[in-house]
Amino acid sequence: MLDLVIRGADVIDGSGSAGVVTDVGIEGDQITLIGDAGPAHQEIDGTGLVLAPGLIDTHAHDDGAFLRHPDMTFKLSQGVTTVVSGNCGFSAIPFDPESDPRKASGGILSGLNGAFTDLSGYFDAVLAGAPAINNMMLVGHNTIRSLVMDDPKQAPNQRDLKAMSGHVERALEQGACGFSTGLIYHPGRYSQTEEIVALAELAGRTGALYTTHMRNEGDHLLDAVEEALRIGVEAKVHTHISHHKAAGAANWGKVVPSLARIDAAIAAGQRVSLDVYPYTAGSGRMIEYFNLDRINRDLAEVIRIASCPAYREYEGQMLKDIAKAQDVDITDLVRDILTAPRGADTICIQFIIDEQDVEFNLRWRDMMVGSDGIPNLRGKPHPRLYGTFAKILGYYVRERALMSLPEAIRRMTSLPAATFGMTQRGMVRAGFKADLLLFDPATVQDTATYDEPQQLAAGIRTVLVNGKIAWQDGQHQMTGSGQMLKYRAGAYAG
Repeated sequence: MLDLVIRGADVIDGSGSAGVVTDVGIEGDQITLIGDAGPAHQEIDGTGLVLAPGLIDTHAHDDGAFLRHPDMTFKLSQGVTTVVSGNCGFSAIPFDPESDPRKASGGILSGLNGAFTDLSGYFDAVLAGAPAINNMMLVGHNTIRSLVMDDPKQAPNQRDLKAMSGHVERALEQGACGFSTGLIYHPGRYSQTEEIVALAELAGRTGALYTTHMRNEGDHLLDAVEEALRIGVEAKVHTHISHHKAAGAANWGKVVPSLARIDAAIAAGQRVSLDVYPYTAGSGRMIEYFNLDRINRDLAEVIRIASCPAYREYEGQMLKDIAKAQDVDITDLVRDILTAPRGADTICIQFIIDEQDVEFNLRWRDMMVGSDGIPNLRGKPHPRLYGTFAKILGYYVRERALMSLPEAIRRMTSLPAATFGMTQRGMVRAGFKADLLLFDPATVQDTATYDEPQQLAAGIRTVLVNGKIAWQDGQHQMTGSGQMLKYRAGAYAG
C-alpha cells in the first residue's frame, strides 16, 4: 500500500508540457506512481488544483536562516522546497567561529553561528535543527577574501590566492554547486578580473557554476556583462548572472541589449543562464551603495529603510519622508544613519527598476526566478522574501499572461534543478524525490507588501518536502524533512 496518494489533481510535471489530471503515489521520500492509484495510508483530494514539483529559489541568502529559522516559513509558505544559498559572494562557509560573522556580509547572512568551519560541518549544523526545506550551497568570494586577506583592498599575492583556491576546492569537494561573486560589494569590488578567472576555473573543472552579482548593474551594465562572459570563457565555466536588471532610470531599457549580447554568447556555444526577481525594487546593505564623501542624492530619494539597528523607528519609511519630518537634508540623514553604531548593518530597499524591464526579463525563454530575499525578520524586509513565487504564479502568469502556467513551472522547477545539479528533483516523475506543491491556480497570489512584508501567500494548499507534508492549508506541519543537497550527488549523508 502506498504511503500517500494525491488524487485527481492537474499534474503539471515541470517539463513545460500541459497538465494531465491523474493521481500521484508516494512511498517514503519518492514518487513511485503516476496514474490510477489504489488505496493509501493517507490521501489528499487534488480536484480542481494543480500539482507541480516543489519550487526552487535559485538566488537565496538563507545560509544563516537555516540555523536561526529552520522552519523557513517565508519560503515554504509560497511553495518553495529547495533554495540555492551562498549568493553574491557571501556564504556561510568557510567560517571562522572566532570571528564576527558580519565581517564580510554585514548581517545579510543573519543568524550564522556554530562551531563549523567548512561545508560538511555547516550541513551537519543545519540538519541538527531539522530544516523544513532543502538547501544547496555556493561558496562565496567575498567571504573567502575577508577570511584570507589582511587587507582585502589589495591584490592577493600568490599565498593569498593559494589559500582562497584551497577554500573553493574544499567546498566543491564537499558538494558546493559553484563559486559566487558579488563584485559590487566589499571586498569583491577590489578584485581584478584575473583573480576571479583563477578561482572560477576551479568550479569549471568540476562542471560546477560561476554565479555572479556583476560589477555594475547601472551605468556600466553592458561592460559588466562583458566581464562576466569573459570570465566564463577564460575559466571554461558555466556562468550564471544573478538578478538581471538595469538599475536607475537613466539605464532603463538596457536589459534589451544585455540579453541580446547573452543570446549571442549562447549561440556561440557558451553556457550562460540568468535569474530575476519580479519587483521594481532591490534590497541590500545601504552602506554598499553610498560614498560618504559624495552621497548620491538621487539614489537617497528612492530608498526605504528595511532594517536599521541604530534607528528602529526609521524602519518601513522612505528616507525622503524621514528627512522632511526632521527638516534635515537627505544627504545628512544618510551620513547620520551609516556612521551610527551598527549603521553599516542597515538594510535598505531601493526603487530603481522599471516594470517594463522586469517583464522583458521574464519573457526571455529560460529566465529563472530567484527571490534574493534577505531573511532579517526584524523590521520591514523586502516583500520578495515572502512573495516572489506566488507573485509569478498569480500576477505574471494568471493576470499578465507573460507565460503559460506549465512554462512558468518549468522555469521554477526542472530548469533550475538541471542547471544547479539537483539530482532527482524538479519533476513530477516516478523515481524522483517527492518535493511537491499543490495549489489553486485561480487564487494563488502574493499578499506581502512593502508596508506588511511578512504576509503569507494565498492559494497554497499543500507542500511536500521529501515525501512529508510540510505545509497544509496555511499551517506549518513542522515535519523538518529538508535535506542538504550536494551538487550532482543527491543529499548529504553526513
